[in-house]
Amino acid sequence: MMAWVTGAFLLLLCVEMVLKYVVQVNGPDQAVLGSWIAIVHGWIYVIYAVTCLQIWSKARWGFGRLVVMILGGIVPVLSFVVEARAARWPLVRRGAQRQR
Repeated sequence: MMAWVTGAFLLLLCVEMVLKYVVQVNGPDQAVLGSWIAIVHGWIYVIYAVTCLQIWSKARWGFGRLVVMILGGIVPVLSFVVEARAARWPLVRRGAQRQR
């Protein structure tokens, strides 16, 4: 769920940046959709990153999966892909590693 929210605000931020700097709707100094989008996305991303760290440490996944999850909040549309794939990643049982 956090990946969807983070991804949606990232897409809103990308639309804001394209309209502001590429299309120059209100000029480069004026926000098009609102300056609050960047602030909200930033705080949501912090919550998303902490959530990723918690899930990663409890699930005992490899470091590469953490990097992919963290990049999901930075690369547009990647958060939706990561959310779908992470739901299928198996959880490592704590007792399974101790048995030899």
